[in-house]
Amino acid sequence: MFWHEFCFFITMLKAVFINSLLFLNIGFSAMAQDSLKTVIAEKGDGILSLLRKNDVSPYDYYDDFIKLNIINLRDSVHLYEGRVYQIPKVVVNRIQLVDSIQSQSKKTKDIKSEAFAIFGNKHKNVVEKSKRLKGNIYYLVSGHGGPDPGAMAVYAKKAIAEDEYAYDITLRLAKELLGHGATVYIIIRDENDGIRDDRILEIDRDELAYPKETIPLNQLARLKQRVTIINDLYNTHKGAYQRLIVTHVDSRSKGQNIDVFFYHHEKSTNGKKLAESIHNTFQKKYKKYQPNRTYAGTFGHRTELYLVRKTYPAMAYIEIGNIKNKKDQRRILDPDNRQALAKWIGEGVLLDFEEE
Repeated sequence: MFWHEFCFFITMLKAVFINSLLFLNIGFSAMAQDSLKTVIAEKGDGILSLLRKNDVSPYDYYDDFIKLNIINLRDSVHLYEGRVYQIPKVVVNRIQLVDSIQSQSKKTKDIKSEAFAIFGNKHKNVVEKSKRLKGNIYYLVSGHGGPDPGAMAVYAKKAIAEDEYAYDITLRLAKELLGHGATVYIIIRDENDGIRDDRILEIDRDELAYPKETIPLNQLARLKQRVTIINDLYNTHKGAYQRLIVTHVDSRSKGQNIDVFFYHHEKSTNGKKLAESIHNTFQKKYKKYQPNRTYAGTFGHRTELYLVRKTYPAMAYIEIGNIKNKKDQRRILDPDNRQALAKWIGEGVLLDFEEE
């Protein structure tokens, strides 16, 4: 009799112990959940605007937000109106603001203020994420600019132009690369636009070529100007790790929905590797965040393109969507999407370098 009572006592003790563990586990989980602020997305909210409204740096905590809320995001980047989202906890001392950006030219006197100003007042601070690209030099060229707006379309009864969106993505990419310690040359520049979080980007014609050259009206002259600037800089930095990334927005028939495509010089092994690394990154991102959608973008060579053929650095030439197609317009016009594109390109650049 005593033995049966003893066994019963041990069984009950186990049950109490297990329940206590479960209670503690649930309690800790609940405490962890409760420690995060939750908000309801309103009409028109995007990830960037939602974080900004809650006093959280949208670019420093963008990835954290996606990880926390991935099951409640459409295509991994879009909020659903009326749903509850968790706001990442800001970690004190996590962010180190860079006081200066590597000099882009010994001839430029006030390079620090110029470099910060080019991203706009809201985005002027560069967050140091790592030194993984320290010593590397990247030339970034956004398509068209100045007298040439590139491909045009109409959205919400307003004209939109390729050069404005290619430039915005290029600036976002520049910040990504600078954040990892790279030296970055922004070849086509607009000193008063900065990174813009609007859907419709106002068209202007005041872009200049680095450092402050007027962009010619003639197309061939424009291309030659860019080639000369890049090749002269390349010769200045001979011996350094140098890469070129050119960003365009495509223009096709309205009904043609396309993905992001990457091109390189036919005979450039390093250019092929760069384009392939970015392409592979996009494939992985689509597989992870958009498993129900097949990524149709490819990489290949297009040596007939003037910048591909004439520039010295190994390069990737990127076409981002069709500005005339309604589905592609959503990708291009949404600032969250432009930020995601820049981050994915940046991750591809890191992959390319670290697999050397």
